[in-house]
Amino acid sequence: EPSPHLPAPENVEIYSYNFHSVLRWSPVPVETGSVLYTAHYKTGAFPVWNEMNCTRVPRARCGLPRALQKRRWTVLARVRAELGPRASRWAHAGPFVAERDTTLGPPRVNRVSATSDSLLLSVTPPFTPEPGDSFQYRVFYWENTTSTTKKKQEAHRTLFRIGDLKESTLYCFSLQVEFEGDFGTLLGQQSAPECHRTAIS
Repeated sequence: EPSPHLPAPENVEIYSYNFHSVLRWSPVPVETGSVLYTAHYKTGAFPVWNEMNCTRVPRARCGLPRALQKRRWTVLARVRAELGPRASRWAHAGPFVAERDTTLGPPRVNRVSATSDSLLLSVTPPFTPEPGDSFQYRVFYWENTTSTTKKKQEAHRTLFRIGDLKESTLYCFSLQVEFEGDFGTLLGQQSAPECHRTAIS
């Protein structure tokens, strides 16, 4: 029976970054004793609550089981606080769908090769692609002067060229991934600017 004196966890959410998802919540403050937490989940396809490998745990977070790491599944979660024999009411998060709700980080730049008129970029997506994934890269680049005029180009491959540049000139660029999924387009975070000088011909 829920205890009216033990508050339920607040700010319950499934947070996801690059398709790695975790259930988290704000710790419940109590004057004495240490609060433990129990979390359950269910999916849109099987609406029965299941244990989430987080029964009476002390920390205010719980990794989603491997079986739930499906990008298109609808996941709902609930968590309650427990203090001795007392338990709070359940606090709910959801519905969560990773392909719609994850935050995509910036692509990683592996290598930059400079010629007199171009920069050749080798990049890696911020997540491990699954078969059939459709995404492209947005590249913003500009001459490193007082001017802030940025140009944009898009590329589908992980090796691409920024061309028509001036020789022996410092250029900066920033990258972003655009993922096309069943739930629409996810736009990732932009990478920190990186600057490289073109070669002398």
